[in-house]
Amino acid sequence: MNIVSIFNDVIGPVMRGPSSSHCAAALRIGRLARDLMEGEITEVLVEFDRSGSLPTTHESQGSDMGLFGGLLGWEADDERLPESAKALAAAGIQLRIETVDLGDPHPNTYRLTLHNKREKHSLIAISTGGGMMEVLSIDGVELHMDGGYHETLIWAPKGAAAHFEADEVIVRDLGHAQLIQVKSDRFVASDVSLSIKRLSPVLPVPSRKNLRVPFTSCADMLKHVGDKNTPLWQLAVEYERARGSFTESEVIDKMIVIVRILRKSIASGIAGTSYEDRVLHHQSGRFAEMMAAGRLLDGGALNRIILYVTALMEVKSSMGVIVAAPTAGACAALPGAVIAMAESMNQSEEDMAKAMLSAGLIGVFIATRWTFAAEVGGCQAEGGSAASMAAAALVTLAGGSRDQALAAASMAFQSMLGLICDPIANRVEAPCLGKNVMAASNALSCANMALAGYDPLIPLDEVIDAAKNVSAMMPREHRCTSLGGLATTPTSLEIERKLAALKSKGCGSCGCH
Repeated sequence: MNIVSIFNDVIGPVMRGPSSSHCAAALRIGRLARDLMEGEITEVLVEFDRSGSLPTTHESQGSDMGLFGGLLGWEADDERLPESAKALAAAGIQLRIETVDLGDPHPNTYRLTLHNKREKHSLIAISTGGGMMEVLSIDGVELHMDGGYHETLIWAPKGAAAHFEADEVIVRDLGHAQLIQVKSDRFVASDVSLSIKRLSPVLPVPSRKNLRVPFTSCADMLKHVGDKNTPLWQLAVEYERARGSFTESEVIDKMIVIVRILRKSIASGIAGTSYEDRVLHHQSGRFAEMMAAGRLLDGGALNRIILYVTALMEVKSSMGVIVAAPTAGACAALPGAVIAMAESMNQSEEDMAKAMLSAGLIGVFIATRWTFAAEVGGCQAEGGSAASMAAAALVTLAGGSRDQALAAASMAFQSMLGLICDPIANRVEAPCLGKNVMAASNALSCANMALAGYDPLIPLDEVIDAAKNVSAMMPREHRCTSLGGLATTPTSLEIERKLAALKSKGCGSCGCH
């Protein structure tokens, strides 16, 4: 089982694009595929299963943009990403994208066949949510890569020695030869190889041998601390110190860096964003003006939260820099709520970071038991998770106890079960904006309820399991395929048609407007 990291799986990556499941994960898959080809690619075939989510979403939700950027070796926050298709062609890489009938069990499955002048390789990988991915096979050989290791692949004669100083060495019989997969914190050499490939890690927090964390569920955490009333943010620090081999100050400093990125993005969103290929225009600036003039209903700090949530969503939709927290589609609820409330309370960036760490630990429990991917669980996996995380964060800002933070997280998630994913015009903007605002508002309400001693009744772990069970009964059409809900209304289809017409005229993909 992959051991979740707050900075790998929950708060991050720092990225551009409409969807972390699509764009950031696809970029990481592309980076590994590029390494497999030693940086030289002349042709790539991309195949998507007809029954998955990608045939209807790969272009509009950033899979193409991310994958192409990864094949070119770019980072997830590279400002050139909107131009990645043109850059791929300029690099002389021939591209084909096909929809096939393969019955892939995971809705976000990428099948790549790559060529250069010397060789051909295939790679199958899946996006698992929030920018995380997993390689399932290379050249038809089953294996596992999550991007946390330096991976050395050695094709060697059958029976060749497979002893290396490494975290893990896996040998697979190929009949005529063997494939040796070496996972380590550095690449290894071999003098018996028929061929050797080196795939660099793509995650910010690496994996390592004998990795242990103090707990992986809410129940385990409570058992671990016993009668101690340790604040949730301190437990998050303890967890991430074990996961990433960090000091306490390093964990807090890493989160402060993320807070500063988010505050900068909020300011840029309020100042104004533009991008042709989007559903909603810039709206947060007008909200800020109305709020400053006292022309909105008195929502207290909630109005600032709505402003910041809107600003972050607009930055995302204009290909600006955001942080998937826990996903790009739900990137605004948690940071918008935390930063707005902390500013209203005159709290510091360190206070914000501690609140975000509390949220991150709630996210660890969710990601370990389930998923953040809307393609698997609907928007309850994204918006529901964000609300739950934000509620715990807000209790932390208020100086509430660990148990109050857990109660808030449970109540916030309970009220989001069953939420579908139905992006209008196949863009991750609406009703995503409203759902992010709802998640943040829900978080604030549940935080105050928990601070007042309201009983959540159902423990958080059981709520997560309930959401997972709901997702298993949710129709495919309601899980981020653009085949149900608001996505299929006449107005949504008309907006999609108009945006497609703009693109066909050469507008909307360059981000120059």
